[in-house]
Amino acid sequence: MSADSDNGVVKGEGYSVAHLDDLGEGYGFRKIRKGLGVNAFGANAIVIPPSYETGGHLHEEQEELYFLHSGQIEIEFGDGSTHQLNPGGLAWVDAPTVRKIRNRSDSEDAVYVVVGGKDGYVGRDGKLPEGETRFGPDGPPGA
Repeated sequence: MSADSDNGVVKGEGYSVAHLDDLGEGYGFRKIRKGLGVNAFGANAIVIPPSYETGGHLHEEQEELYFLHSGQIEIEFGDGSTHQLNPGGLAWVDAPTVRKIRNRSDSEDAVYVVVGGKDGYVGRDGKLPEGETRFGPDGPPGA
């Protein structure tokens, strides 16, 4: 293997691998994009303490996708609606929509990942390397 390790982040030719703990400690932002060298979109993990509520924010250009890794959060939107997310929960938010997050637990941290970007989906551009076959003649489940 010709990969190099930098503070637990393993970087190779065209890839990076890490654990969330490799990207920081304590509460606040874990800079996934910077730590792994992502260029096409923003990505951060955020760790918030029990009962903590973020301030509201919005964006000028980038929409965001939220994924709750652990804990329970409530996301409130600018129209006053609130939605609870449990581990595995997802929320998409358009750029100009105000949003704020609250950790619903009074005893556990919440960890969520936010991916942001602009200018859209590039389509299904996946290809198999030359000589590679996958899933047999019927394809993968759900294809």
